[in-house]
Amino acid sequence: MNLANVLLLLLLAVLWGPSFLFIKVAVAEIPPITLVTGRVMIASLLLYIVLRLQGRNLPKFGPMWRHFAFMGLVHNAIPFVMFSWGEQHVDSALAGILNGTTPLFTIILAHFIFEDDRITPIKAIGTLIGFSGLVALVMPTFIENGFHANSLGLLAIAFAAICYAVAIIYSRMYMRGIAPLVAPTAQLGMAGLFLLPLSLGLEQPYLLAVPSWQATGSLLALAIFGTAIAFVVYYRGVETISASSLSTVTYIIPIISVILGVVVLGEELTWNTYLGCGFILLGVMIVNGVFKLKWPQLSTASSH
Repeated sequence: MNLANVLLLLLLAVLWGPSFLFIKVAVAEIPPITLVTGRVMIASLLLYIVLRLQGRNLPKFGPMWRHFAFMGLVHNAIPFVMFSWGEQHVDSALAGILNGTTPLFTIILAHFIFEDDRITPIKAIGTLIGFSGLVALVMPTFIENGFHANSLGLLAIAFAAICYAVAIIYSRMYMRGIAPLVAPTAQLGMAGLFLLPLSLGLEQPYLLAVPSWQATGSLLALAIFGTAIAFVVYYRGVETISASSLSTVTYIIPIISVILGVVVLGEELTWNTYLGCGFILLGVMIVNGVFKLKWPQLSTASSH
């Protein structure tokens, strides 16, 4: 990659990495569904403004909007809420690490759906290493607390990673050929429509105290930088960077989330967090071919 693409990847990681810190700060005062509702609606509005400034618009209502609705639910509404609820009970650094398991879930789902994306022996090794890291992260909490709030928070965030994997597979099947920014603008808007009545009915944010400037600022940072601008940068990367190179942002995000969680929020990481993070990153790198492992081939030549 040239320097411009490297800087683009670093910018994307810088936009996405702090999201877990912002969620942690905001959800202390803003209920999770309300937080996500504000995040996706502000981001969708900003992206729509960008589209209009480019002289483009959203497609007319039709069959394509069913796909936007599904993506809004599985790629935005559910995982964003899972992260926000989970971070009420889990450190932001740990949430960022668990987010890094998305490629592992993706490779498993892709194996059963796409003939050209089967699990090879090398991918299987990487997946097993990655999931051993996931076990190292979550098992001590389950052993110590059982199905405690912390344990459920871990499960919620892991489920969010599975949702991301489903969305990646679905987008490959049904979302190709759509002009850049059209899909995220539409699906974020659909996510807002799904979540707004839930926020008003279940959390009644209009009865809550006005959030502090830290919580409000974190919500705006999530919407503007971690969602709207990040989508603009991401789709710019899709146009100029190969898929394998673009996926390397997955390795940088957990590192940023861990550093910010420790330095800014004073979170303390246990031995199993470091171990789990290392195994997950190693597994994802092997799956994506960063490490060129060679699988021994049996000779088919007959001896005479």
